[in-house]
Amino acid sequence: MTEIHASNHAHDEEHGDHGHHDPHLAHHFETPAQQFDSGKLGMWLFLATEVLFFGGLFVLYCILRYNHPEIFSYASNYLDTVMGGVNTCVLILSSLTMALAVRFAQINKPKWMVICLVLTLLGAVGFLVIKYFEYTHKIHDHLVWGSTFYVPTSVEEAEKLGGGENPVVTTEPAAVAADFVDPSDSEQELIPDSLMQKPATSVSQIKPAQMAPGGIASMAEGEPVVEPPYSSGANHLEDADMPPNTHLFFGIYYCMTGLHGVHVLIGMALIVWLIVRGLRGHFSHKYYTPVDLGGLYWHIVDLIWIFLFPMFYLIH
Repeated sequence: MTEIHASNHAHDEEHGDHGHHDPHLAHHFETPAQQFDSGKLGMWLFLATEVLFFGGLFVLYCILRYNHPEIFSYASNYLDTVMGGVNTCVLILSSLTMALAVRFAQINKPKWMVICLVLTLLGAVGFLVIKYFEYTHKIHDHLVWGSTFYVPTSVEEAEKLGGGENPVVTTEPAAVAADFVDPSDSEQELIPDSLMQKPATSVSQIKPAQMAPGGIASMAEGEPVVEPPYSSGANHLEDADMPPNTHLFFGIYYCMTGLHGVHVLIGMALIVWLIVRGLRGHFSHKYYTPVDLGGLYWHIVDLIWIFLFPMFYLIH
């Protein structure tokens, strides 16, 4: 009994009952090293779940691209590769500054650690600002998901796209508006006004485009494929070469890049928390676990974008 009491007494002294306890060490850990390793293992397990989460979306992307290669080949030309490339460089630099923040914490330079955290936060803000301009441009041009890709959401927008008071609006590209035009008629009929503001057929009823050996079926053999330029101001509905179901590309695009943007926002909140604690002197070479774990999270956010950028912007 005396040995057990002495052992418990020594354990209590180590964990602070007599003022010698490390304020950063939780009572259920024996040493700071054990606490650090446990925290890092927990973060890696969390990041594994993040990889599984985005992995399902990557599988969906592969399935859609395999089933509709003509859609991805066509619609990817509407993305701004320059903006996407700049965003990639911004995130890579932010990963560098985050790694430097961890290093400065390890060598007990809290001032430089905070500076690097601030630079990382500015990189995250810059990424979201660029993504905001990308999103607003596409939404303005109706490069969105669902039926609004084919039908404007209001009569006013329909008039702007059609260029007149009675524009022709279909739920399909101009080249596949067979639901509204009878090929046997000598004169083509316009869509009734009652169908101006709503799709006349569900998107699921649109037949997928067929592929020819040289590319999209509507392109003649040997004829060069003209890529729709970005920011051209032209209405994509007027492009006769647009394959059906093009909205599927923008659906998966907004889903994956939007969820990535949510993770960027979470990372920004984490970085702000680290900056506040860093300014209060909570981190040093003896305790920098939150900075290290926050860096791991930020690196996985950057890594996901490294995959998203070529998948949507570069592969045609």
